[in-house]
Amino acid sequence: MQRKAIVIGATGLVGQYLVKQLSEIYDTLIVIARRPLRYINASIHFYQVNDFDNLAEICANIGADQNTDAFSCLGTTRKLAGSDEAFRKVDHDYNVSFAKLCREKGVENFFLLSAMNNDIDSRFLYNRVKAETEQSIRALGFKQLLIFRPSLLLGKHKGRTLENVSQNIFKVFSPLVPESLSIHPISARRVASAMTMSANNLYERRKFQSADLPSTTSIIENKQMLAMTRVKH
Repeated sequence: MQRKAIVIGATGLVGQYLVKQLSEIYDTLIVIARRPLRYINASIHFYQVNDFDNLAEICANIGADQNTDAFSCLGTTRKLAGSDEAFRKVDHDYNVSFAKLCREKGVENFFLLSAMNNDIDSRFLYNRVKAETEQSIRALGFKQLLIFRPSLLLGKHKGRTLENVSQNIFKVFSPLVPESLSIHPISARRVASAMTMSANNLYERRKFQSADLPSTTSIIENKQMLAMTRVKH
């Protein structure tokens, strides 16, 4: 059986690495994005959209089914979005809409890029919306829901001055901060690798399992991603 996946958030910091890695293990990779991809190969089927409000129209013509894995790396910041409402629309509404459309097509496995320190009762909009998004997608009943919660992402963030400054500070002190600490920053490439490895592990389990895997929601915290992607010398 051919492997198929669908991705949104493919041009972001993690998404651009994820697309390249997934294209190496999936026979067909459907990518929906507003901007052209930096990387393309024969397995990638690219659909460009002007607005994610039209996501349903795009998904209606895409051959996603129960044998398709869905990935979302879609996200923004309050500053880039321009308002609380616009930020929530991207980080919550678009993600949940995508997940619902995938579920309606029979997709059983969903991989969500979230963030560390989510809290539905947080006074911080970012943490609160991330928690709400996780909660909304949990309610859709995917057989396998994998949620990835990285710490500070290392990589060049366009338009994210504060995060770029934080990264520069970290580079000075990084030799003193062991990866065993959960707050240790993680590169976008390693987060993408953790998502890809998790998808491959799930595929191998399903392939050799005589019965269906039980429905589960798995939280992959930052510390776990650091451990599973650590280069062994």
